[in-house]
Amino acid sequence: MTATPSPTAPASPAPTTPPASAPTPVPLAHTTASGRVTVARSYRFEVVKLLSQWRIRLLLLACWIVPALFVAGVSGQSTLPTDTLFGRWMHATGWAGPLVTLGFAGTWALPLLTSVVAGDVFASEDRLGTWRHLLVAVRSPRRIFAAKALAGLTVILLLVAGLAVSSTVGGLVAVGNQPLVGLDGHLLTPGDAAGTVLAAWAGVLAPTLALAGIGLLGSVVLGRSPMGLLLPALVALAMQLAQMLPLPVALRLALPGDAFVTWNGLFTSPAQLTPLLIGIVVSLLWAVTATALACVLFLRRDFTNPTDDGSARRAVTTAALPLAALLGLTVAVVAATTTATGSGIEQAKVERSLATEFAHLYRLQTEQLHRPAVTEAQLRTSAACTKAGVQDGAQGPGNDWRCVVSWHLPGVAATGSAVYQLDITADGRFVADGDGPKEVNGYFVVRTSTGDAPNPLWQFDGSVDLLSASPDSRTP
Repeated sequence: MTATPSPTAPASPAPTTPPASAPTPVPLAHTTASGRVTVARSYRFEVVKLLSQWRIRLLLLACWIVPALFVAGVSGQSTLPTDTLFGRWMHATGWAGPLVTLGFAGTWALPLLTSVVAGDVFASEDRLGTWRHLLVAVRSPRRIFAAKALAGLTVILLLVAGLAVSSTVGGLVAVGNQPLVGLDGHLLTPGDAAGTVLAAWAGVLAPTLALAGIGLLGSVVLGRSPMGLLLPALVALAMQLAQMLPLPVALRLALPGDAFVTWNGLFTSPAQLTPLLIGIVVSLLWAVTATALACVLFLRRDFTNPTDDGSARRAVTTAALPLAALLGLTVAVVAATTTATGSGIEQAKVERSLATEFAHLYRLQTEQLHRPAVTEAQLRTSAACTKAGVQDGAQGPGNDWRCVVSWHLPGVAATGSAVYQLDITADGRFVADGDGPKEVNGYFVVRTSTGDAPNPLWQFDGSVDLLSASPDSRTP
């Protein structure tokens, strides 16, 4: 009898291997042994992601090229932006260019730049719906927040550095490395001007960081809403409007954007450092508080709900109330630690500032005309100012200040005098417009042995120290 063959089991398929040409998946970032992505690697990924956006590339290109072209172009024109701080000196020195750019940047450019970068760093993930992918890769909302905040800060610093370097190079190439006239009329050597310009740009980093923190907060709280993108610009605009008002000094210094203005105190001798230092400290407090609030709200967010983009009314209240409390606290502290009251613009301070600057500029005019040298002590310059007809106790900003400056020359019995109309803004900056006599300050040029030259006594910018004590006399 023959044996029937037993059925054989089907052969198991041979294991397959991926073709040699199949691509290997690339992770978001290299992980540690525990499977977590480090902050450093997440930071590099976020920086690359920001720099890959066309609008960020355009902003970087503009910040590193446009200021140089602007400064060089304006310096070659016959008409200068005399309504801008240091604008009237752009023909005289290349160091005026970066200061004109700084004034424009603090008013418009830096708020807009922080809005585009910090105001969109979190909201972009909401619009693209990529939070779940990012969380799977990084596995830590805390590290995601740190990486995004640091990446946004890096790009903002690159933008600010571009504005400073580009405008400085443009001014030095177009005009040259000449001395700079300060806001009290004294001359800064090219070396001193370079250091002071650098310090001024460094001083505005603090309010820029405050706006960046507000941008991060708006990006987290408002999510897809375009208001998060516009929040730093709107806050900056509100602060600019407040700066135009005759606010008390304590409230003015407690605003996080005050350092965008008080950097001009670096260009007096002695430097008016107290308002700038207060502005820097206040700005850093706002930056830390706003960033901490953004971090807390981000960590509390429910990422499992795709419709939750952090735009709840509770989050807005949670973000707004602490910042309002911070403003009230800083106002109270500044009011308790400073001696200035009211607007800080007082008759005796205006007279001292004007007399001091006139004495410095008179010496500059004396050198232009090749007259015998004279010192400030020999001039014994003084000023008598009135405001809207008020003879004693005049105070406050306005364009109705009228001053008479008097000085003495060695060996001359008669006392010289000149009239000025002053327009003083609420932040203490003033423009003095000469009103005669013609040979002193009544004409915009003076005739020198080498030709006509700008008259330094015709129009000039000055600054009243809002926190200084009122002098007892009218002699500087």
